[in-house]
Amino acid sequence: MSKEQQERRRGAGPRRSQEIFDATLDLLAERGYEGLTIEGVAERSGVNKTTIYRWWSSKGALLGAALIGGRHLDLTPPDTGSLRGDLEALLRSLTALLTVSPAAEVAVATLGAVTHSGELAGHVREFFADRLAREQPVFERAVTRGELPPDADPMLLVDLLAGAAWIRIVFRRLPVEEDFVTRAVATVLSGAAPAVRTAAGS
Repeated sequence: MSKEQQERRRGAGPRRSQEIFDATLDLLAERGYEGLTIEGVAERSGVNKTTIYRWWSSKGALLGAALIGGRHLDLTPPDTGSLRGDLEALLRSLTALLTVSPAAEVAVATLGAVTHSGELAGHVREFFADRLAREQPVFERAVTRGELPPDADPMLLVDLLAGAAWIRIVFRRLPVEEDFVTRAVATVLSGAAPAVRTAAGS
């Protein structure tokens, strides 16, 4: 992979890339993927469309870079001192993303577009790979503390928690109860079965 390709994958771009990314995600939230155009991004950001095309040859490639490099979906991995605390912080960030504009509209529009665009699906996979890489220290610390076995699957843990939020908020359109985050994390870490009582405690 060339240096330029690596930069594009990380969401890098021309000098005014942040304005381009913001315009891309704002237009996606307002008009959906069908209404997103590079010409529209150029007009909204004030950057010449030839500059945008020089870096991203299609709106799918541009959106993929904006998802990684834009501020709408930015993530700072938590470090609360415990795996449970870190997972709760991650899930709270996700529930906020799915319930607050414009991030919620960006996430839902991207989900819908992925089902119709194989090219965009590839760029979205890069976004999730980037996101999981940012979250990786959470799980490395947990292994070091003995909270997870060395062969634990971070992607599975993240998918279980993220799936719970997406299903409840986006598909079922249910409110997020105050204890949703703590219950979801507890279920993923400890399971739903009742705790086994020892003979001494029975």
